[in-house]
Amino acid sequence: MKDETVTIPDFVANQPLAIIIPVALVALLVLRRVPVIGPVVNLLVWLAIGAGLYFAIDQRARLDPYLGSVARFLQLDRQEVVGEEVRIAMSQDGHFWAKVRFGGIEQRMLVDSGATVTAISTDTAARAGLEVKPEPFPLLIRTANGTIEAKSGEIGELRLGNIVARDLAVVVSPAFGDTNVIGMNFLSRLQSWRVEGRTLVLVPHHPQKDG
Repeated sequence: MKDETVTIPDFVANQPLAIIIPVALVALLVLRRVPVIGPVVNLLVWLAIGAGLYFAIDQRARLDPYLGSVARFLQLDRQEVVGEEVRIAMSQDGHFWAKVRFGGIEQRMLVDSGATVTAISTDTAARAGLEVKPEPFPLLIRTANGTIEAKSGEIGELRLGNIVARDLAVVVSPAFGDTNVIGMNFLSRLQSWRVEGRTLVLVPHHPQKDG
């Protein structure tokens, strides 16, 4: 029978982390007690822990709605005005979500260049006090989930950073659930818009004061 005795060098070669991690922990414990080096080591340890948590949340937020809200709190889902541009970072789900204000409410809306018209849910329209127009004939909208029935409305003033869109036509339907979408009828009013890597850049014709 072949001798399968594992020597210490073999174990180290096959399981390097089993040796490296304990040695590193012991070294950290020793260094933390050194008067001059200790504070620096403590700072590096906390920075490493913070970086690990940051990247863990960033990755897991793609699949976990709760962590997605944590990521937004940590500004992984960021929107800011830089000069005359509004810059929106790509969210963990791979989409661009804009923070907008209209009708006295603040809303998170998906920016979708594939949508012809801006679309909002019935609940959002009610909270914003939006008047929905009665339609003499059903208004049918084609979506990725099929054709749905909707009603039309108009947002008097919608603000997105330093961008103001007035008298913006929208479609309203309970079929949208809790998702609200900014469509091409908003984007076409801009001077330009583009995607730079993981950032959506919106450039208005006449930038307004953000707020």
